[in-house]
Amino acid sequence: MKTFNFESLAVPGVRELKPYTPGKPTSELEREYGVTESIKLASNENPLGASPKAIEAIKGELDDLWLYPDANGFELKQAISAKHDIDPACITLGNGSNDVLVFLAQVFLQPGLEAVFSQYAFAVYPIATQMVGATARIAPALPASHPMAYGHDLRALYELIGPQTRLVFIANPNNPTGTWLNGERLRDFVASLPPHVICVVDEAYTEYAQSDELGDASSWLNQHPNLVVTRTFSKAYGLAALRVGYALSNPGVADLLNRVRPAFNVNSLGLSAARAALSDTDFIERSRSINAEGMIQLSEGLTDLGATIVPSAANFILAGFEKEAAELNERLLREGVIVRPVGNYGLDHHLRITIGTPDQNRRVLDALRRVLD
Repeated sequence: MKTFNFESLAVPGVRELKPYTPGKPTSELEREYGVTESIKLASNENPLGASPKAIEAIKGELDDLWLYPDANGFELKQAISAKHDIDPACITLGNGSNDVLVFLAQVFLQPGLEAVFSQYAFAVYPIATQMVGATARIAPALPASHPMAYGHDLRALYELIGPQTRLVFIANPNNPTGTWLNGERLRDFVASLPPHVICVVDEAYTEYAQSDELGDASSWLNQHPNLVVTRTFSKAYGLAALRVGYALSNPGVADLLNRVRPAFNVNSLGLSAARAALSDTDFIERSRSINAEGMIQLSEGLTDLGATIVPSAANFILAGFEKEAAELNERLLREGVIVRPVGNYGLDHHLRITIGTPDQNRRVLDALRRVLD
């Protein structure tokens, strides 16, 4: 096949873009390394799987796979509306919350405009900003010596906001650190923003938080029209394979987001499963409970191994080691254990480890003990 420098045809933001690298699947690991019975604790998936109610709902859709899904997602929007006590006109559905984060960049950013986020914020924020040619302004995170090590520094974020700022991205809890912000402090931050700045509060992991200290940003929408809250069904609800997320916002913002949203970005299985999962409060409580137990198990085990632990309100732990994380990760792969090195965030001595079942947690701790020895 003939070659051609197609990169020269691409827009500048895409030419220089480094795409998001997802966690390695177990099937790929087993092909590459010749291991069997591998486990994956890299992508913050729910070790309990999906809600049984969601699975049953999927079965009910199988006879209609030849039909396009409801482009508006009416029934799922009704369920989300009831959960958050918000008008359906405030909802934008996404193919995972990643989708709505990209919509926000497409609608509100362009060359000459700016997005603000923290040093160790979710990797999609800089990717979405760069792909539309906007400027990323990155606030220094809290230092390693801080009780909320590597977490968001609201003062540092605020100091970067200027006349060209359009979006501020804040994950609460944050990925990859697991750190969190007090809800009242975050609400005060949102209230302090000028009207031309939209604050995006990414609550992908909020269902795992054990304390109500974080608050529920969706309850602030009536008072703050420049607030957008994003949620996902990929984490606690266990529907990562179906890719369903949503944004809650002022109806004027939602209208703009829905103009760029592809009509069928959420499939029928996802729409039905997500609606059923919202009603399965028992499953969420079990997920939160096993996560809390696993948090203790992994934290104690990692501390015994000499690792430093960053406080986490999510379903993973960021652990620091004396050795380079890339080396530890390679050795763990040969043990059949997939975790997440976070060198792409500048954390070269840290691994992000998803909390799994008790057996999975024991296995990753045993494997770490062997590779550290």
